Amino acid sequence: MQKIQKILFLALAAVLFVPATASAQSLQSLKNKSHSKLLAKQERIQDQIRLEDANQFARDLYDEVEPEPDIYEEGWESGLVNPFKDSDVPQTRNINVRGYVMPLKNPRVTSHYGYRPRFGRNHKGVDFGCPMGDTVRSTFSGRVRLTKFERGGYGFYVIVRHENGLETVYGHLSRFLVQPDQYVKAGQPIALSGSTGRSTGPHLHFETRFMGCAINPEAIFDFENEVAHTDVYTFNKSNYSQSRNYSPTRYSASSDNKSSRRSKKGRNSSRSTYKVRQGDSLGKIAARNGISVAQLKKLNGIKGNHIQKGKVLKVK
Repeated sequence: MQKIQKILFLALAAVLFVPATASAQSLQSLKNKSHSKLLAKQERIQDQIRLEDANQFARDLYDEVEPEPDIYEEGWESGLVNPFKDSDVPQTRNINVRGYVMPLKNPRVTSHYGYRPRFGRNHKGVDFGCPMGDTVRSTFSGRVRLTKFERGGYGFYVIVRHENGLETVYGHLSRFLVQPDQYVKAGQPIALSGSTGRSTGPHLHFETRFMGCAINPEAIFDFENEVAHTDVYTFNKSNYSQSRNYSPTRYSASSDNKSSRRSKKGRNSSRSTYKVRQGDSLGKIAARNGISVAQLKKLNGIKGNHIQKGKVLKVK
């Protein structure tokens, strides 16, 4: 009897417990699959978060390191001498004028910047006397924006946009030596001088412009001594047309002898460098700049009395 009861108990246990165990295993399997799906979804969410973070970081980085506007972009293809007519010109701007080269060898100014009553218009540059076919050179490094012809004005002319933000204009040419979009270095020949356009004889018309504003070139350069007045020219919308030519021979039709003497004194006291010319001596240079020979020697570390033509001396 006991044996029969044991067999019945085992049979009942098989009926009751085996499905329960299988059911538990089945539930565990479903739970594992569901958990895996949740983990998979979570991974995709994390991937999406990482992607969005990366995109935002890239956007923020671009905003932080965005370069200055391309100086060869604004008005580049306008075909106008002044493509900045609708631009907002800053009140002031420091412009690096180091690395300059004179547009002509031994430039001799024959006509200055300013109003011309005879013609009823402004002369927006300076004119240099020169023979026909003289070599015209780019004053600074940059890219040629225009090579063009204007019958009633500049004749054949070249405009170069420079890396320092300036543009220079070279007019009344006889021949181009460069093409638009060509990169040129400071001192590179770009044209030959001539007498084309509104011209009465061979000469070079030279302009310096910042965002269309025709700066008086003599505010940047002392052409007599072939030097820049300073390494950095500060453009100012209020006075960019004013000259800073310190030469005692500077012509001024509106000044009398007294004002000329004051002007010469002020110019000599303001000039900081002097380029040695043929026939100069230490005594002449010192007297011209209101200092002693001893001071001149000390400023320039000169031991003897010999000075070389073309050398730029400190006079202040």
